[in-house]
Amino acid sequence: MDVAIAPVAELASIAADEIQKLLNRKPDAVIGLATGSSPLPIYDELARRHKEDGLSFAKAQGFQLDEYVGIDVNHPERYRNVIEKEIASRVDWPASQVHGPDGNAKDLSLACAQYDAAIKAAGGVDLQILGIGSDGHIAFNEPGTSFASRTHVGVLTEQTRVDNARFFDDDISKVPTLCLTQGLGTIMEARELVLIATGENKAEAIRQLVEGAVSARWPATIIQHHPNALILVDEAAASKLELADYYREKWAKRDLLG
Repeated sequence: MDVAIAPVAELASIAADEIQKLLNRKPDAVIGLATGSSPLPIYDELARRHKEDGLSFAKAQGFQLDEYVGIDVNHPERYRNVIEKEIASRVDWPASQVHGPDGNAKDLSLACAQYDAAIKAAGGVDLQILGIGSDGHIAFNEPGTSFASRTHVGVLTEQTRVDNARFFDDDISKVPTLCLTQGLGTIMEARELVLIATGENKAEAIRQLVEGAVSARWPATIIQHHPNALILVDEAAASKLELADYYREKWAKRDLLG
């Protein structure tokens, strides 16, 4: 696990560098897409590089991490619509190549199984973008989720619904209570993970992720077992890391490590 501590704009550039390197060597790469506020600077930087430098997503596949259950297909906070707005429509990414789980399916369990199968059929995720919740969840894998979980129907905790209420006119009653989410086992199969977190409210979750014990109490800690994970944090999110100076020194000398 590598940890980079930097201003948000620099974090976005680091993440975009990883994605650009991937697309340069593998134009038909499979990229895992996260929603929420944390990845937005990454998407802004990717859109800029598409416009100014010709970075292309024309052959790539995209897979969302999760989706609300029962949300109207035209709702602006439906994650498929968010991904379309924030990244797909801003680059040359065909809509048919960006996929999400069907939160309005009649058989949700079947929809979950089909989504996992679709990821596998695409060759698996090459690079997964992640955010993290204040309670340590990644995707919608809330505390207590099995580390072996596959794409499944999840129940959103009150804390997660409070955190997401800002997207629903600050009205928690408008936030769905169920979701479809890639499981921790599904996420860990991605060949590279890039997690971005900003703000003091993420500091405890980041401390647990990077320096805490691996525990279902903090689902993101499973990332400690991933062989190729990059954790991008600003100073506020890094404020509780005891070994922050070491991470800074290691990152500054990363070119020497090969």
